[in-house]
Amino acid sequence: MTPFLPLRLILAFKESHSHNTMMIKRRITSTVAKGLSRQAAVALLGPRQVGKTTLARSLVDDDAAIYLDLEWPEDRQKLSDPGFFLSRYEDKLVILDEIHRMPEIFQPLRRIIDDGRRKGKGIGRFLILGSASIDLLNQSGETLAGRIEYIELNALDCLEIEGGLDAQTRLWTRGGFPDSYLAADDANSLVYRRNFIRTYLERDVPQFGPRIPAQTLERLWTMIAHSQGGLLNAASLGRSLAITGKTINSYLELLTDLLLLRQLRPYYANTKKRLVKSPKVTVRDSGLLHALLGIGSFEQLAGHPIVGASWEGFVIENLLAAAPAGTQASFYRTAAGAEVDLVLELPGNPQPWVIEIKRGSVPKASKGFYHAIEDIQPAKAFIVYGGDANYPLSKGVEAFSLRGLCELIKDQ
Repeated sequence: MTPFLPLRLILAFKESHSHNTMMIKRRITSTVAKGLSRQAAVALLGPRQVGKTTLARSLVDDDAAIYLDLEWPEDRQKLSDPGFFLSRYEDKLVILDEIHRMPEIFQPLRRIIDDGRRKGKGIGRFLILGSASIDLLNQSGETLAGRIEYIELNALDCLEIEGGLDAQTRLWTRGGFPDSYLAADDANSLVYRRNFIRTYLERDVPQFGPRIPAQTLERLWTMIAHSQGGLLNAASLGRSLAITGKTINSYLELLTDLLLLRQLRPYYANTKKRLVKSPKVTVRDSGLLHALLGIGSFEQLAGHPIVGASWEGFVIENLLAAAPAGTQASFYRTAAGAEVDLVLELPGNPQPWVIEIKRGSVPKASKGFYHAIEDIQPAKAFIVYGGDANYPLSKGVEAFSLRGLCELIKDQ
């Protein structure tokens, strides 16, 4: 089956797109383009304002695509009869932004895609943009199974920015939302992130679930920030907020589905040792973490008690952004003190990689890390640290810069 869109529009995407005065190339762009060249629909998922619309519109010339923002009533009205409206654009890429506003559109899209296949137009039909996870988007019960490819767009990572450790520090401090990272100064960046949080609490979260008091959810989000990377204790959080642990779990699941929190599961090794069973919870974007805690600059961050946990979360998000699709991530901790910050199970690798994260410029592993290596027997073991050199540290353990390990994982 041949593509009905010109091949150059599918595979020859713009090298970069402009935002303010800087140019940032998103690594995922080629993945989206290739997905459209082999599948009828591609869903690009990521938090609001992470750059989905900019990326989508950079893939094709304006006259080769039609863009519908389902936040706008006028565009939703156009799809009151989807079959009739979309039949006029069979030879264009249709971009459907904020798809969660019309979950009922999935059912007619199935029929439209199947009809298109019979006409020889079975690829590159729809690019669907969503601000939530696959599970949350599919809560209506309708899916495009077999007709769609799902791709997650993360915040900017260290492989997408130019500059050395100074740029990396800026990314860590401000986070990876483009408007925050590219702000004129730290003060403007912090204002952006505070407004982002307020918008999510008051407008976006209520769209996806039962009405949650914004003040309660903000307190919960802030409590998670104060205990960044800590083990989940829903009962304790519930007591602090005077709500049940079950309700806490539902709130956390919603923030996780909105791609704002990460719940890192424990790794279960084949061992008789007592293992920690609760997940670790982190605010995914370091800039949002710092805004929740009132941290507006690196100087403030460096003197804050959260600095170590913030760096750990920042490293984990960058490594997972670089990891190939299908990678499973977890952490390992035993009651006896064996511990490793990140366990990566890479596709096609029988044994995992284990990664310890240290903020300082001199990497040094703990005894607990070496005990964890004995338990897990990984294929590779690394310590990510704050420097920029990569070198062997001890037998079977290598010290790597964050960017260096991201490059290594990306090529797996």
